[in-house]
Amino acid sequence: MVKASTNFSRSLLVVFVAGISAFPVNAQNSSFHNAPSSAKELKNPHEGQPAAAAKRLFHLRCARCHGENGEGSGNIPSLAVEKLKAVTSGELFWYITKGDVNNGMPSWASLPKRQRWQIVNYVKSLAVTPGEGEKSKVEAPQVATKLNAPPPLPPFTDFRYEKPGKTRKITVKDLPPPFMTPSAGNGPKVVSRPANAWPQVPPGFKVELYASGLDEPRLIRRSPNGDMFVAESKAGVIKVFRGMTSPGKPEQMAVFATGLKLPFGINFYPPGPDPQWVYVGNLHSVVRFPYQNGDLKARGSAQHIADLPGGEYHWTRDIQFSPDGKKMFVAVGAASNVDDPDTTPAEKDTADILQFNPDGSGMRVYASGIRNPVGLAIQPKTGDLWCSTNERDGLGDNLVPDYITHVQEGGFYGWPWWYMGGHQDPRHKGKHPELKDKVITPDVLVHPHNASLELTFYDGKQFPAEYQGEIFAAEHGSWNRSVRVGYELIRVPLHQTGHATGEYEDFMTGFVVDNKNVWGRPVGLAVATDGSLLVTDDGSNSIWRISYTGK
Repeated sequence: MVKASTNFSRSLLVVFVAGISAFPVNAQNSSFHNAPSSAKELKNPHEGQPAAAAKRLFHLRCARCHGENGEGSGNIPSLAVEKLKAVTSGELFWYITKGDVNNGMPSWASLPKRQRWQIVNYVKSLAVTPGEGEKSKVEAPQVATKLNAPPPLPPFTDFRYEKPGKTRKITVKDLPPPFMTPSAGNGPKVVSRPANAWPQVPPGFKVELYASGLDEPRLIRRSPNGDMFVAESKAGVIKVFRGMTSPGKPEQMAVFATGLKLPFGINFYPPGPDPQWVYVGNLHSVVRFPYQNGDLKARGSAQHIADLPGGEYHWTRDIQFSPDGKKMFVAVGAASNVDDPDTTPAEKDTADILQFNPDGSGMRVYASGIRNPVGLAIQPKTGDLWCSTNERDGLGDNLVPDYITHVQEGGFYGWPWWYMGGHQDPRHKGKHPELKDKVITPDVLVHPHNASLELTFYDGKQFPAEYQGEIFAAEHGSWNRSVRVGYELIRVPLHQTGHATGEYEDFMTGFVVDNKNVWGRPVGLAVATDGSLLVTDDGSNSIWRISYTGK
């Protein structure tokens, strides 16, 4: 079985690789993913047409995971394989149209037929001629490749200038026009950590390896009794890490639940010291397990609470409860980059934060136009809901900023027609002028394409007093930027007031080797009972521990 990267569900063609690997080339009656014989006989009406348009479609839909030329990215192997020659254009078209939800492949029936056939053309062009051999995956470089790109113009930056303690602030006035630069396809190659590489933090802080050898760890959340629950989303597993030894390692690890479908969000209900349930956000549902403090294994089967909309393009479903326990919030990302919900049924109730009663009833849209609100958190001082959001791609290196913001009930944040106040996305020119003045500008604009994922409010006592109540957020790192950015942990000052003023600070960096290779990608973070900060990293399959020593 081919191991996919953490972004596997965003890609149009991810499970092609697994299917092709198992496809019996010489079998007489075999088919690609059980495609019917009628699919095999379909003829491509656009065969032989110029590849420019097809390559652009592949770039927009697939390159973030498979690489600009299908060479692979992260843990996803190359599409340039001999076995692809044995798959007919009709079978590929059928599979792109039908999808396979159980294997992480969404249906792309909403794409016009012409575009689906164009993508088929491009995928077929990637297949190598028999005897030519498959393209090999790039290994970790012995020496980082020197980048000759000019320095970025402030306030924008890139990995070369990300340093712990560096303060940044991006405002709406700083935003360039759309398409100021071409839309880049620069997905990372995830390599082994170089011998001299280690996460970098400000003076007085120390980074240690808390756990390693995990299977793409994503969200991490602390239970009321101090256990750390971790979602290994692709494996469908929730694990529990308990305790902290003197060297900063877990005392115990256990598997809490298995057999889940892309689990991500984890939370405990009711809020407070004595929860009775563990809620989990799966791809298409919220489920819950009966729970008592100290349980290392689910004491009962998953109970279905609510169905969720959306698809695999943005598949994370975080969960939070209101402080009084009366409402449940669930984040649902868009089913595409910028498809118009007016004409795309798959976008119904996506790019929203949904509100439910804890029993799953009473679903309504709490806030909308939030393209991919990956992380949710409740601000302890005010009780406000906050989110960390991935904004749209395809408008150039420095558009559109990701963001971290408190979420206004009934608020509209722009996607897909508008962004950052009254800026219209040119791909939807003239659409919904009545919404222009209703678009909310978020509290903190984070660097475009950072891929801001989980966030948490620091409630420990170990860090200096000025860190109390402040936000830490994990930036997974760019793919749609010519010079990569992100791959770090950031700190958002709230000035002991519970309110942000727009600036943020690089806090933990050092995961980028060069403009092609990275060795780590932060995802989730949680404050341990001793006040240290634990950070999941699905690039190195590790959990890092940040502590304060004052030295």
